[in-house]
Amino acid sequence: MASHPASIKGIARSLSGRSWQWRGGNMDLSEGPAGLDDDIITQLLLSRGVAREELERHRSPSLRAFLPDPSEFRDMDVAAERLAQAVLTGETVTIYGDYDVDGATSAALLIRLLRMLGHDAHYYIPDRLLEGYGPSGEALVRLGQEGSSLIVTVDCGAMAHEALAMAHDAGVDVIVVDHHKCAPELPRATALVNPNRLDESDIGADHGHLAAVGVAFLLAVATLRTLRQSGFFETRSEPDLFALLDLVALGTVADVASLRGLNRAMVAQGLKIMARRGNIGLAALIDASRLNRAPTCSDLGFALGPRVNAGGRVGESTLGVRLLTSEDPDEAQAISHQLSQLNEERRSIEAAVQEEAEALLERQHNRPVLVLSGQDWHPGVIGIVAGRIKEKTGKPALVIALDADEAGNGKGSGRSIAGVDLGAAIIAAREAGLLVAGGGHAMAAGMTVAPDKLDALADWLEERLGADVSAAMTRQSVQLDLVVSPGGLTTELVDTLESVGPFGMGWPGPRIAVGPLRMIKADIVGTNHVRLIVRGDDGASFKAIAFRAADNEMGQSLLHGARDRQFWLTGRAKIDDWGSRPQAELHIEDAAWAE
Repeated sequence: MASHPASIKGIARSLSGRSWQWRGGNMDLSEGPAGLDDDIITQLLLSRGVAREELERHRSPSLRAFLPDPSEFRDMDVAAERLAQAVLTGETVTIYGDYDVDGATSAALLIRLLRMLGHDAHYYIPDRLLEGYGPSGEALVRLGQEGSSLIVTVDCGAMAHEALAMAHDAGVDVIVVDHHKCAPELPRATALVNPNRLDESDIGADHGHLAAVGVAFLLAVATLRTLRQSGFFETRSEPDLFALLDLVALGTVADVASLRGLNRAMVAQGLKIMARRGNIGLAALIDASRLNRAPTCSDLGFALGPRVNAGGRVGESTLGVRLLTSEDPDEAQAISHQLSQLNEERRSIEAAVQEEAEALLERQHNRPVLVLSGQDWHPGVIGIVAGRIKEKTGKPALVIALDADEAGNGKGSGRSIAGVDLGAAIIAAREAGLLVAGGGHAMAAGMTVAPDKLDALADWLEERLGADVSAAMTRQSVQLDLVVSPGGLTTELVDTLESVGPFGMGWPGPRIAVGPLRMIKADIVGTNHVRLIVRGDDGASFKAIAFRAADNEMGQSLLHGARDRQFWLTGRAKIDDWGSRPQAELHIEDAAWAE
């Protein structure tokens, strides 16, 4: 039940210009727990859309409780039977993956599955700059000529009509495992497994939030069942598919898939598997990321995922798959260090492109969808920059690298906001003749566009998405789960809140508000992070930090305007374990003056 923003401690407008609203029930514990109808965990689950009859299933999400019958998905049984046949007859199989984390983890999962079954597989990862996104018909035909009678595309292929037609005509069987938006007419394939097919079953469509690696895991489940029914395991033990969930967790989180239902269960279990360090490549990547503890969901998105992505963005596209399938600790260590170096290079390139892109914002400030383009922008970072622009402006953003192919076309990547389906719009723009190629899903899309169509594309997106963007921006607010006094910010509270995780897209981490507060100390740390020490009227004090906030209005207000005023802070409660005794701190997302 949403309250008027002023009902939350009288805060009608924050320092970032947003309202503060309750995500679910009113959990104001700043003056004691009176009025709290349920325990905190129950309230958090309810506010994330869990029905009361489903509470127990969601308190500790298990794979058994959420895993659907893979046969409910269109073409799943056909795909499983074809892959099982390749195992039984010893065919040469090639996994054709995308160059991002979802593609690398999907490819690695199927390669590891086949190894568990005593069958090796080749892999092919296209070069982002030379070949672009998706299957190439020439590459598929060549792989067939080199002996691969079965090719499985992962995280790509749903819109590759021409390429798959070439493979079909050449007599090469192709299974497509994807999650991107599909057109009404599907490409010619032996099987196309994608919960976002327009003709998908109701149960399959309910899992449209799966990343490609999640779909690949369901294919692994179906393939084992098919082999079991054929008697394949009468003389050998069945592989443990749970051992592959660390790959599912990494790909799902890094692809910013919604962490609800099956995704949440797979990520929760996958983090447990990852902590055991059974995958040599992942263990080396964890070490290279300088993590001295078991990875968290946040680590997958901000430490491990970007390193795997760096290979496809600015380095060698096969590095991710090679790392995640490696059985050699020395090789894994070398690749993980190489990926870390490439990630630093990626950051530098990204910063330069972002600076140029932000310089173009002024001339587009009235556009509901920002379309920014530039010469010599590296295609490997445009997706990240689009995400940064989206975060900065609160609007969907397309960032396009001009002259990115031999025909002089621009390669673009887009990121959207909740409530605005960018992938569907890009597919429609392609069908309207405004794009050479394009596709994606609700929150992200990729495209190829001729430079002389850029203005027309921007106008078309404004016409199609303007109302959606306006409505979505009107709804923008800071959604609060809990209000506590400063003395209530404890390590015990943090542990309670974190038990409802893992958190990510679609399953947001609990956001708490703490106050009223007075400033003890405020300074800048690192490049532009604002660090605070604050105290409440109850005498309790704690540390707080606002990342990348030194140059925005909120950060400047906290640095220079909060000396003699009381204020509230909101954000994620975390545990600072650097000292001799762990203490709770707040990672600030917004602030507001007290009444």
